Amino acid sequence: MNNKKKIQSVGFIATALLGAAMSAQATETLNYAHAYPSGSIPDKAAHQYAEDVKKFSNGELSVKVYPSTLLTGSEMSDGIRDGLADSGGVLTVYFPSIYPHINMMNESSMQLQLMDQELVADGVGALAFEGAMSEFMFFHCPECNQEYADQNQVYTGNSASSRYALLCTKEVTEQSHMEGLRLRVAGAHWSRWIQAFGGTSLSMTVGELTEALDQGVIDCTASAIPELINLGMIETVTDITTDIPSGAYAGASTASTNQDVWRNLTADQRKALLRAGAHYAASVPFESVMQEQTTLDRAREEGINIHQASPELLAATREFVEKDLQKNINYYAERHGVSRGQEMLDDLRELLEKWLVLVQDVDSGEELGELFWTEVYSKVDVNSHGL
Repeated sequence: MNNKKKIQSVGFIATALLGAAMSAQATETLNYAHAYPSGSIPDKAAHQYAEDVKKFSNGELSVKVYPSTLLTGSEMSDGIRDGLADSGGVLTVYFPSIYPHINMMNESSMQLQLMDQELVADGVGALAFEGAMSEFMFFHCPECNQEYADQNQVYTGNSASSRYALLCTKEVTEQSHMEGLRLRVAGAHWSRWIQAFGGTSLSMTVGELTEALDQGVIDCTASAIPELINLGMIETVTDITTDIPSGAYAGASTASTNQDVWRNLTADQRKALLRAGAHYAASVPFESVMQEQTTLDRAREEGINIHQASPELLAATREFVEKDLQKNINYYAERHGVSRGQEMLDDLRELLEKWLVLVQDVDSGEELGELFWTEVYSKVDVNSHGL
């Protein structure tokens, strides 16, 4: 090889290596944390989110998922704020004084008991509540987005469970069964519900539930039915009541993103996170709804008793919900300075009625994700949101 060819060859190799290095540098990896065990429905959804981020960003972004290891649920908000994780699933119920507007709206989820029960049947109401909360958060609640901004975070997608049921170590189907019942709750509205019927509410993280049930610290947990398997409670729970307390947990951001990280992304990369966020918002509640029947079948095989509440208890619960929605407006105004409570609830109720119709014919998580994208997430201005 003559000197000219050697020089050309060396130059070609150097250019190729430089190109490869630049390509490697072009892919940014975001650390994502959530509080659920590896292999659970939320964890599988998180890994699908990682794949979607890569796909929608054309490989410019990648996501490394840390299930219940990098940050616990109670550490998540501060951890994302301080950059210990680039993004994560924030359960706002753990932080009542930090996210009052978001928590107030989450505490309205039991209004599903007041809707057309044919539309909310088989857990579909939770899908509608997720769509309504996503739209509300992006476009109807600047106060909610400010709460995230105050924690150096940006809201990029909502998170919801399937409908809430009672997972217990005893039968709970009548009002008399509620007297003295010790119930773990994931929101103040469920706490007020059990207290209204003579029981006691306790708050604890998802990682503490199985042991608390096993040791008799609590009699029941108000949780989504698939949590029976997700959190390893199947050997402890003896009874499930499927239609109370109802509602869903929807006061969470699937991928609350550190504000500094968000601002350093390009507009197209932010759009990719939002599109992945739309599918993420769909995957957990849809898969949970699909898993409900599988979980109940498994529960029956394990000898767990499956119940429905008595008509009297259902009627009393609906009466409670109607009164509690109004009481909660006053509570958040007096305790946390929430000034638009009635207006916010009216907006969400209107959105919920719309979404109950939109989700009726959805047949897959992918279809629901695209519905969330076209109806909500695609309309977010990535040149102003979170900036």
